[in-house]
Amino acid sequence: MLIRLGYDIHFQVAASVPMIAHLNVHPSRTLDLVEPDQLRVEPAVEIEQYQDSFGNLASRFLLPPGRIRLHNSFLIEDSGGPDPQDPRAEEVPVDRLPAETLRYLLASRYCEVDLLLDTATELFRNSPRGWGRVQAICDWVNQHVTFGYEHARSSKSALEVYNERLGVCRDFQHLAVTFCRCLNIPARYATGYLGDIGVPARPS
Repeated sequence: MLIRLGYDIHFQVAASVPMIAHLNVHPSRTLDLVEPDQLRVEPAVEIEQYQDSFGNLASRFLLPPGRIRLHNSFLIEDSGGPDPQDPRAEEVPVDRLPAETLRYLLASRYCEVDLLLDTATELFRNSPRGWGRVQAICDWVNQHVTFGYEHARSSKSALEVYNERLGVCRDFQHLAVTFCRCLNIPARYATGYLGDIGVPARPS
């Protein structure tokens, strides 16, 4: 299937502002692009692109004072199918994890591993190790957090999602990622596109 992606973001700034934007698809999906994935800035500015330490494509530029528009619209091809699954996947002991995965165990601004460690241990200590434990985490989050766009908040962290039991897509992911990291399962938040494709519309 073909999926159209895009954004149209406007800023009003009083002085020049350096900005780093993460608005491109992950480089692993570059071959699936049907149209160029190119950030457009109005008025035009010089844009420097680079890959950050997590492999994401980032755009660095200086916003001039005044009204600024960031926009893009492009097509990407996708099978439309679910992500691959392997229920037999095993859990690698933390002392044997590859060094490059250890960053995905750390706490962050949105994933308070230190504050949710005891909670994750209590909730999932009896879950089967490996795929089953990750599935148990995902199931718990989906069963205990209520989705609603009205619950969106740019500053919301995993701990707040756990306490409030309310959130949007990224809040579900932040809480699941945090629980995984608490249990020494490397995990990261990977942005998905239109996760409700193929889901029947609910009457309003």
